[in-house]
Amino acid sequence: MPDTAAPSVLFVCVHNAGRSQMAAAFLTHLAGDRVRVRSAGSAPADSVNPAVVEAMSEAGIDITAEVPKVLTAEAVQASDVVITMGCGDTCPVFPGKRYLDWQLPDPAGQGVDAVRPIRDDIEKRVRALVDEIAPAAG
Repeated sequence: MPDTAAPSVLFVCVHNAGRSQMAAAFLTHLAGDRVRVRSAGSAPADSVNPAVVEAMSEAGIDITAEVPKVLTAEAVQASDVVITMGCGDTCPVFPGKRYLDWQLPDPAGQGVDAVRPIRDDIEKRVRALVDEIAPAAG
């Protein structure tokens, strides 16, 4: 499949330090090059939440090199599916895009014990998304 045919997904949360980072990492891990993945925040933090990094490491996914990114209108325009996770009215809306809002607790300030159930919920949602937008061939 040519890269241009791959659907593009943008995950957005406020700080781009927890939920959206986990979702993007799971989607990249599960779908590989079948999906183009972005994540961003409406008010990005300085770094990814260390408890989130630890929880993802436990799931076998290394996100230590990730950094929070600012949400831009260009990122939204370049995406087929925009999944918000508590960014509220700060997310730009463009016609022709599919928007989903995943209600998830914010892991900010939480320890790894509190992050694990959020991680597991995100993984289930991402697996369902992959099955819908980028099913494996065969």
